[in-house]
Amino acid sequence: MLTFVQFMSKPVRMLNKTDTIASLAKGLRVLECFGAERPRLAIADVAEMTGLDRATARRCLLTFHTLGYADYDGKFFSLTPRVLRLGMGALAALPLPQIVQPWLDQLSEQIGQSCSVSILDGTEIVYVARAAQRRVMSIGLMPGSRLPAHCTSMGRVLLAALPEGEARAVIEGSDLTPRTPRSLTDPEEIMAAISEVRVRGYAVIDQEVELGLRSLAVPVINTRGMVVAALNTGMAALSGEAGDMVRDYLPALLKVQDGLRRVLN
Repeated sequence: MLTFVQFMSKPVRMLNKTDTIASLAKGLRVLECFGAERPRLAIADVAEMTGLDRATARRCLLTFHTLGYADYDGKFFSLTPRVLRLGMGALAALPLPQIVQPWLDQLSEQIGQSCSVSILDGTEIVYVARAAQRRVMSIGLMPGSRLPAHCTSMGRVLLAALPEGEARAVIEGSDLTPRTPRSLTDPEEIMAAISEVRVRGYAVIDQEVELGLRSLAVPVINTRGMVVAALNTGMAALSGEAGDMVRDYLPALLKVQDGLRRVLN
């Protein structure tokens, strides 16, 4: 039986061309170009990122503008809050966020740090629930936010739950451009780190995603023993060693992990 994590990263079954709408697929590719690091894009940017010709990229962008999903200043397009309707409806339909949010709120209050739960989607993690004490990253994180799986604590926990071959395929398909001088970029080193997580049962990241940020994550396991998500806490790297997080916060995370194991089907 596939775990939820494996299901989310499983390739979509190939369909006949007549079963799909090519123009809709192109529009979604355009929509996925925007992100926290790319909030404003010109037509040429979108054409280059998607491989579409400029005319097609322009029509897609202008369609989003007409429907209220994008703003346009004559040169650059940026997404509007209306886009959140597309993702928030899906997140709201998932039982997982509803179940874990009260646990996250309680944990965050207890340890005085921000806490999150995410799932794996291809080469990225997607935040499905969050309880924030303070902003510790330069970008704001909320449900629906995405980060690379290979260099995040929750990502490594989720990758450790996959068979080694599947985890390696995700790493080989990832953009391993270093985000900080501390980032691991060699696939074998990343796989070795994932193997350590598989043995220890938790992951520690020390400033690989962003300088000044450390995080600790554990798997979220359901009543059938399947890894369905990852739970983490993140904090500023102001003093001490990354290993101090394990001493200070792992017991609290494991307590929540044990509680969720009893209620998640």
